Amino acid sequence: MSTHSAPSTSHTEPELDSATRLRAAVGRLSRRLRATAAAREAGLTPTKMSVLLAVVRDGPVGLSALADAEGINPTMLSRVVAGLAERGLLERSSDTGDRRAARVSATAKGRRLVERMRRERTDAVNGALSALPAKERQQIEAALPGLEALAELLKRGRG
Repeated sequence: MSTHSAPSTSHTEPELDSATRLRAAVGRLSRRLRATAAAREAGLTPTKMSVLLAVVRDGPVGLSALADAEGINPTMLSRVVAGLAERGLLERSSDTGDRRAARVSATAKGRRLVERMRRERTDAVNGALSALPAKERQQIEAALPGLEALAELLKRGRG
């Protein structure tokens, strides 16, 4: 009988409970912050919002890189980009290095819409935070570095 054992991948009950609670809380926050008045007025679906936000954040980007980053198949992404371009929020252009590849960038109208959505979300969070007791606001503030590190790990595919 060997005394060497393989590393355990099982989690304790409190770890699972914390992970479940965190995932659920983040999901609820995300859903509640997603639907801004600006997005509703622009008729944006969650996928269209995500693509527009990514293009504004990442600058002019190739369609294949955008499809990978957003986890969307290229055909679906082409439809989403076409819809955003029709609304005047994005514009397509040929890649100067490869004429077969397309790049997409945000228009001034698209950047203004994203700024409005971000402002509405920030205002909503500020309003909710101000309604919390000081102790809970401090707990959230103290947790921010850990949450930011967790988000980065998940972005890199770890965890």
